Amino acid sequence: MKKIALITGATSGIGKACALLLAKNNFDIIITGRRKNLLLQLAQQLEESGAMVLTLNFDVQNKLQTDEALDSMPDAWKNIDLLINNAGLAAGADKIYEAEVSDWEAMIDTNVKGLLYVSRKIIPGMISQKSGHIINIGSVAGKEVYMNGSVYCASKHAVDALTKAMRIELLPFGIKVTQISPGAVETEFSMVRFKGDNSKADAVYANMDPLMANDIAETVWFAVSRPPHVNLNDIWIMPTMQANTSHIFRRPVE
Repeated sequence: MKKIALITGATSGIGKACALLLAKNNFDIIITGRRKNLLLQLAQQLEESGAMVLTLNFDVQNKLQTDEALDSMPDAWKNIDLLINNAGLAAGADKIYEAEVSDWEAMIDTNVKGLLYVSRKIIPGMISQKSGHIINIGSVAGKEVYMNGSVYCASKHAVDALTKAMRIELLPFGIKVTQISPGAVETEFSMVRFKGDNSKADAVYANMDPLMANDIAETVWFAVSRPPHVNLNDIWIMPTMQANTSHIFRRPVE
């Protein structure tokens, strides 16, 4: 019998890679995201691999949209086995005394409040069935801070704290809670952070070998595929060329 996974922010990057890998491993998939055209394209790919797919087009920053979309799920989709809280972003790379307040709001509303809005709707069902697995996609920025990343780091530190609290609170119900905290992953992340500035985005990954979205998806699958008595609380995953938030080895330019 197939299980059901709900993945937020599934239109690209880590979320999309997770959806494609889980569809190949006996999951039906609920994909959510803001870009309807990309959701529909992904749904077609997933269906071609044999998965049933439900698309929910909403922005996790908006509680009303989130509640309406998740309440609209047909009964057949409501017994969710796996929730991947993947939707997240960085906006800007400015010092705290120079940053745009709208960038702060976007990061807090997506990375923290969005995770909470979705979790609040899905967890009661997992409690009722006394099973489930929640995977929160955190960041090395939730473990360490770095220059010009204050609010992004704060938002991912919040994810770290929320994951630990969820683990304690859901322990009596047999619900697993895992955080996966990547270092540099080459996705749309830097393009979003630098608001479409290609040169700044490309410089993040220049002369190094970053992680790719599928590396994180495979880590998610490893956590999901452990036997029922095993929970992986927290996984840090870094490129070999990255030691922490501030130290990346880059090949010399010839």
